[in-house]
Amino acid sequence: MKNIASFLKIGILSGCVLLTSGCELDIPNPNAASNVEVLNSREGIIGLSVGERQYYSTSGVEAAYLYPGVTGRELKGVATFTNVLELEAGGAALPTFNGNILGLWSRMQRTMNMSEQILENAPKISTLTGGTLSGILAQAHLFKAMALSNLALAFEQANIETSTTEKVTFKPRAEVLAEAISHINQGISLLNATPVSQEYTSLVSGPYFNLKNTLYAMNARYNLYAGNYQEAITNANLVDLSVKSEFDYSDQSVNPIYNTIFVLKYYRPRDNFGLPAGLFEEGDAREDFYMTDPSAVVDGDVVRTLKGFFDTQAGRIPVYLTDEIKLIKAEAILRSNGSLDEALALINEVRTQTSGDPFGVNASLPAYSGPVTKDALLLEVYKQRSAELYLTGQKWEDSRRFGRPGPPQSFAERNRNFYPYPDQERLTNPNTPADPEI
Repeated sequence: MKNIASFLKIGILSGCVLLTSGCELDIPNPNAASNVEVLNSREGIIGLSVGERQYYSTSGVEAAYLYPGVTGRELKGVATFTNVLELEAGGAALPTFNGNILGLWSRMQRTMNMSEQILENAPKISTLTGGTLSGILAQAHLFKAMALSNLALAFEQANIETSTTEKVTFKPRAEVLAEAISHINQGISLLNATPVSQEYTSLVSGPYFNLKNTLYAMNARYNLYAGNYQEAITNANLVDLSVKSEFDYSDQSVNPIYNTIFVLKYYRPRDNFGLPAGLFEEGDAREDFYMTDPSAVVDGDVVRTLKGFFDTQAGRIPVYLTDEIKLIKAEAILRSNGSLDEALALINEVRTQTSGDPFGVNASLPAYSGPVTKDALLLEVYKQRSAELYLTGQKWEDSRRFGRPGPPQSFAERNRNFYPYPDQERLTNPNTPADPEI
């Protein structure tokens, strides 16, 4: 970890000079390394690769998990700050100048830009070769895909490239997801041709982040979002369910969910994962995993105290959860009119698990006893995802994909369908599309 810490210092400084198009707020640091020093040296590219992973695991995760978590009703905004109150209210009360919307947009833009710089310049450095180069490039593809996916989940349209010289154009979210999948596939191809080296693990990823399994897991996730069900199943089958992949933190690089909820006290988890009456199942041990008392009532809503992966400042956060892979397969099988029995077996693996989960997330529920029909089992998948994947940035997308009641008729499971585009982007980019109504 000492080597990673050294390169992280380089990455933090070098990342300051890599600005995106008109959506980035960061001010260049006059004491930071120049673009030439960062992008044309082995140490600079390694440092930028470490810095990108660290940036996404802190700033990126905060925006991608917490803000959609409020919109998807997993969390309740309890602070009196305007940004928090607007996000909590949702609907037409969420203005285009909301700072959280800008934060999500700009942090994903910055992540994309760092990836693009690495992908363009790393192959030009003669001293970066073999599994170190393939690992650095595959990781850059991964984080660009993650940023693209987060944009596609939050906005109806987004750019797929950044630019410092031209106004970016926007693509429909289906094309943004397709671009994310393309980057994942490129990353997988690189590692299939040249597996990562021990040097990559030692200098860049560290011991807790498993690049290959994460690529397969994200490929399964994004293909599910995109409706590519066989590809989702194929990639899910390639994930080693015994291997964990985690974002790691320290006293210097703090778990961002812990910081925002326990230190800043902006949000609290909604009781029963925010599910409406009739969808939460009493006795689900995952509620005790993710939440504890004391509970409270805030503006008529019962809120709890967060735990799980988020209640210590150095607690590691899974990049994906093992049972997500099983639920991806179950949903993809059902949506492609596959075997109901096979989907049910996967659902029951998640429901009845009492021990053995690599992350300790066990439902401890009895086997499913409801109707064995496609629609009933899809609803069960939604319920299981809501509990299993609590606060992973996916509930908002799930509520749309599963056709759950939404605004303007109902705010129970989401208070917006998509976010409006941030004012800063619209003011600097004439290509910005019209905002969605709600």
